[in-house]
Amino acid sequence: MQRLPTVRDFLTLLGLSLIWGTSYILIKWGLEVFSARQIAVLRLGISALALAPFAITHLRRIRVRQLPVLVLVGLTGTAIPSFLFPIAQTRLSSSLTGMLSSLTPLCTFLVAWLIFRNRPARNQVVGIAVGLAGAVLLAYVAPGGGEQTNQLVYAALVLGACLCYGTSANLVGNCFQRLPSLTITVVSFFLVGLPALVYAVTFGGIPETVGEAGARGWEALGYVTLLAVGSTVLASFVFFRLIQGTGAVFASTVSYLIPVVALMWGLVDGEAFALLQLPAIALVLIGIFLSKRN
Repeated sequence: MQRLPTVRDFLTLLGLSLIWGTSYILIKWGLEVFSARQIAVLRLGISALALAPFAITHLRRIRVRQLPVLVLVGLTGTAIPSFLFPIAQTRLSSSLTGMLSSLTPLCTFLVAWLIFRNRPARNQVVGIAVGLAGAVLLAYVAPGGGEQTNQLVYAALVLGACLCYGTSANLVGNCFQRLPSLTITVVSFFLVGLPALVYAVTFGGIPETVGEAGARGWEALGYVTLLAVGSTVLASFVFFRLIQGTGAVFASTVSYLIPVVALMWGLVDGEAFALLQLPAIALVLIGIFLSKRN
């Protein structure tokens, strides 16, 4: 039964935004040693390892005909974004990537509209348009090592990851209304993470990379482990519990806080920030606000 948010719920929301907002700087630090592909398979594999004690119990609740859709949920909700974000961050700053990831709520509405034929309200259409315009401006004016056009190309990868998240959310909403959210999370993560774990320890070249890098290799492995256990597994559990207790509207306000945390981490790590990014961020947040208004 849902209730009004308490002080504890607000603290949980803040903690959740800190965990998810920190994930982009962890990817950046991991890229100092590992390739984008290695970070992706490590993140998926370590997540599967962390979920292994729960997997057997939750797999028993799944019917065979549900497995293909759950694999698709795992691919769109975890696997594909795990590759797209590190690839994008080979050219984009961690703060810019984190700010662009706030497009996920807008992408969820967009996928529901275009693929699942859920007719949006007028304010949702306006919100999607305003938010996407803000994202393009944000990527274009952001300071970086390459040209603006190049940054837009890699920003499109982040948009692709957000569209994946939106697809996953819509699949869950349309196909698994009666299945507990914890079961969906555990099973979908485990199904896509187990093959990645096998690849990581066999053909991924990860032990060799860690050995060659020495102490820096183990440090980078620690960052990716925090990314997998904290940002992927722990944060998902906390988020779903928050939804069950307070409702999706309150829990989804984390979308407003994640970009702020990502920006703060970027500034601490010496990343550049342009004043023109402020109105762009405002447009994105206004778009999210408009799309969520009843």
